Amino acid sequence: MPDLRCSWGKETGFFGKTRFFRDTTEKNMLRELSIKNFAIIDDLHICFSDGLTILSGETGAGKSIIIHAVNLLLGTRADASSVRTGADAAELEALFQITPGSPVSLILKEQGYDISEGLVIRRIISRNDRHRIYVNGSMGTVKMLNAITEHLASISGQHAHQLLLKEEQHLLILDQFGGLMPLREKVCQAYHEILPLIQRLNELDALKERQAEQIGLLEFQRGEIIEASVISGEDASLEREKVILKNGETLYRSVYSAIDELYSAQNAVVERLTEIKKRLEKACEIDPDLSLQTKELGDTAFRIEDIAEGLRTYLNRIPIDEKRIEEIEERIDTLQKLKRKYGGSLEAVLSHLDAVEAELSGIENISEAISELEEKLSYRHNALTELSLELSEKRKQTAEILARRVEDELATLRMSQTKFQILLQDIPANETTPLYLRLSDPQGKYRAVTETGTDKAVFLIAPNVGESLKPLANIASGGELSRVVLALKAILAQSESLGTIIFDEVDAGIGGSTAEVVGQKLASLAPYYQIICITHLPQIAKFGNRHFRISKHVSDGRTRTAIEPLNDNERVREIARMLGGVKMTRATLDHAREMLSEP
Repeated sequence: MPDLRCSWGKETGFFGKTRFFRDTTEKNMLRELSIKNFAIIDDLHICFSDGLTILSGETGAGKSIIIHAVNLLLGTRADASSVRTGADAAELEALFQITPGSPVSLILKEQGYDISEGLVIRRIISRNDRHRIYVNGSMGTVKMLNAITEHLASISGQHAHQLLLKEEQHLLILDQFGGLMPLREKVCQAYHEILPLIQRLNELDALKERQAEQIGLLEFQRGEIIEASVISGEDASLEREKVILKNGETLYRSVYSAIDELYSAQNAVVERLTEIKKRLEKACEIDPDLSLQTKELGDTAFRIEDIAEGLRTYLNRIPIDEKRIEEIEERIDTLQKLKRKYGGSLEAVLSHLDAVEAELSGIENISEAISELEEKLSYRHNALTELSLELSEKRKQTAEILARRVEDELATLRMSQTKFQILLQDIPANETTPLYLRLSDPQGKYRAVTETGTDKAVFLIAPNVGESLKPLANIASGGELSRVVLALKAILAQSESLGTIIFDEVDAGIGGSTAEVVGQKLASLAPYYQIICITHLPQIAKFGNRHFRISKHVSDGRTRTAIEPLNDNERVREIARMLGGVKMTRATLDHAREMLSEP
């Protein structure tokens, strides 16, 4: 086997290092992966090609860290805990080869990206949680990244095993296999369109039930405010009038005294000014320059007469009325009560009146509104029913096909007698299920409609002859579950239009001849997809087209993870290690060579 240290050809550019490439069958695939300052990885750079690639190494060497890094590049959420101790940020970068016309290429084209030289995804995980995403050098978001990578690559690991034990995932797998996701999305959209209408109808019905009580309360409030004849600013005006009334005698004495001193009394101001004016007029005969001041003095006398006349008018208007004070205090008390009840100011009281009248108008039209809403709901319910029934019928057809496909795949994985069935059940409606989220059957029974339709799916399996079919979660062993995951992944890979499939822990619970069968299955997928498999089993590793060893070592007081491609001799030693542990004997080395030489 040739040395795989990125020796296919090279040009400068990617990752700021030497970029390696090789022409292969046109497919989307992961070409290169760079990881810096991530967990115990200092600086790691891996070059991939098509076919089956094996990653092996001691437990704890960092295989799961690499998977975590790829997951982040595919769009999972990041956190600062992954940043290597002593570093400010971790940097992850991947180069994908993109096939023109593939779903990924169309998405990238819509986003304005040029894929002629591939797709470069870069994530910076910062210790201060200010993470960044770059797609072909441009800033991106997690949502955008998920949309791009949805059909790009898939990781099947421990999480896939756990998900398979959850029955809610079974329906999703069925829909993915049958190409029913667009129809399922239509059902989901129709469901969420009808929900707010149902909620509004419930509100109107509840309002109608308490309509009489509500109308009585609102009409009382409206009558109370209208009867009070509230005028904006009236309270401030009344307070001023109240102050004047309570101080009427003081005002009268002050004004009367001012009139007397200015005009009426002996030697009043006006009288004295008149005398002064007369003396100045005589002086003007001597010096005409005093004429201006003399005239102004006369004008002042006239103005004082006007002021006195105005004060007489004001004097006649000063109210001294104890009864009026009582009326004002009673009115102010009425306005204060209204302000306390309806908002704290007369403007708020008047606004409340407008709101009450608007609500009364709405209540008066509630029956008409309910009727219109029920008509809309009936239309939406019919559309939701039609879509749900269509989806349900297609699921029944798809379930038969998928079950047979799974049995066929399991047969190639040493589970030839296994019976597999997908049980579709109606979601029963109960008394709390809204009328417009129910479907009736010919027997008069109701089933509920959810955002995924009216069905729930359960994977049933009988791995041994003579056993009855039971839910997968109840009886599958670890090894059986691993093979079911592999079988489903092999089937779904075709409908998911994926280029790269990464298997982690595909060997959980298996060994011996079964492991070899799993390896054969992975090898059979390799001509069609780029397969990357992390494994501890030599029976699987021997089928790889290329093999990388992951190891960790301590240097300068720091733990570091390294990865290296293996040549023929190195691969023999790695297979021997996987067979016999740390101590290698000639027998294990011979056994390793024999395994690798097998067709």
